[in-house]
Amino acid sequence: MTSSPGSFVERLVAELGADVVTPSADLGTRRVRDWSGTPGADPIALIRPSTTQEVSRALAFCHANRQAVVTQGGLTGLAGGANLLGGEVAMSLERMSAIEEVDTVSGTITVQAGVVLQRVQEAADAAGMMFPLDLGARGSCTIGGNLATNAGGNRVIKYGMARDHVLGLEAVLADGTVISDLHKMIKNNSGYDLKNLLIGSEGTLGVITRAVMRLAPRPAGVSTAWCGLPDFAAVTRLLQHARAHMSGGVSAFEVMWPSYYDYVLANVKTVRAPLDTRHAFYVLLESMGSDAERQAEEFETMLGEMLDAGVIENASLASSAADATRFWAVRDAPAEFPILLPGLIAFDISFPIADIGEVARQCEAMLHARWPDMRTLVYGHLGDGNLHVIAHLNNAPPDLEEHVDAAVYELTREWHGAVSAEHGIGGKKRAYLGYTRDAGAIGAMHAIKRALDPLNLLNPGKVLVEASPGKSSPIGAL
Repeated sequence: MTSSPGSFVERLVAELGADVVTPSADLGTRRVRDWSGTPGADPIALIRPSTTQEVSRALAFCHANRQAVVTQGGLTGLAGGANLLGGEVAMSLERMSAIEEVDTVSGTITVQAGVVLQRVQEAADAAGMMFPLDLGARGSCTIGGNLATNAGGNRVIKYGMARDHVLGLEAVLADGTVISDLHKMIKNNSGYDLKNLLIGSEGTLGVITRAVMRLAPRPAGVSTAWCGLPDFAAVTRLLQHARAHMSGGVSAFEVMWPSYYDYVLANVKTVRAPLDTRHAFYVLLESMGSDAERQAEEFETMLGEMLDAGVIENASLASSAADATRFWAVRDAPAEFPILLPGLIAFDISFPIADIGEVARQCEAMLHARWPDMRTLVYGHLGDGNLHVIAHLNNAPPDLEEHVDAAVYELTREWHGAVSAEHGIGGKKRAYLGYTRDAGAIGAMHAIKRALDPLNLLNPGKVLVEASPGKSSPIGAL
């Protein structure tokens, strides 16, 4: 920046108006850090635009003054991607929260980026359709944040990641340039696919402002079961059998190890045990179909076959939506973990499905060998290869997270996994990006960043190691 923060904020208010810009001193108790627990500074000011044109004006002004900007959504991220390093302006699109159109003929919904995910789901449902993207933070996270991080969630196995729901996108680049490509076509090979470049870029390449997203037919039948299984081989066999024998496919396949299941039942008072028996693994299985009667028959037949074969030891079939909600409450319990386990260390990693059982076993054994008193909780969206590991140690030394991160990500590299399955790289995992992506890929990422944000003003210090904000990156810098 070429002037003091106070002077810049005064000029920013003069440029955009006091109704759009709030200086840091006037933010009160507003939360400005995400759920990751990583350090974060306060912004020198908060910009809350109401239109794409205001976003453009704000970014153009910041670009002209070499002022760094961090876009924040619902602040439900777990990688520190929305946290500030210090000296940046924060931008929230909370005022851009309109659902502009639901087109049931085209099967699309057009929304502004500040709308909360649950509102999009409700709007789709009211129109007799379904927006399949779903995650535990649905009541707080925003569509802009979902797309910026390419969120995953509970139904990736059937419907895909956030990017798989997007047909068109509008965004603003670092210099204020607006890219508007809000088409509804599924087939559109007109040049480079810029939307998929911006989706998952974590606010480092542009600010997503609006999106056209695909809707799915609302299922007529939803079947949900809680299953107890004897070993990991049985888990993968159940997944294969369910996929092969359910005409509606598998819409969720959530696996919980006893470490997770026992802890949740003992410490989250709002949940109840779905089964009265203990098992080596627990699976929350869901399938959706267009014919309710056929869906129910297929599901019960499939479960019966797996019970007769000894693949499932015990199961509880949801007989109502309330039963299904009760099952899902056990799986959604991680929302309580930051309170129950302050200072927890969380991992969001992925592997080929066939490897997950052994990776989880080695990970827990390694952590307990190095830190015998450490609590580990293991669970995941097994149907898409996503493993979650929680590590917590009472009276932890200050450098514990650094050492635990190094150990778990080294194991991830050995097994050719991904250091981030669905939460992004943010600021927490930059040092480990090379464990998953090779030098050529990282070099290409730097080239894209330099092309779209040469001054490194958008969310600096995230995803990649770049030049200081306001300074051009040397062409060959990595």
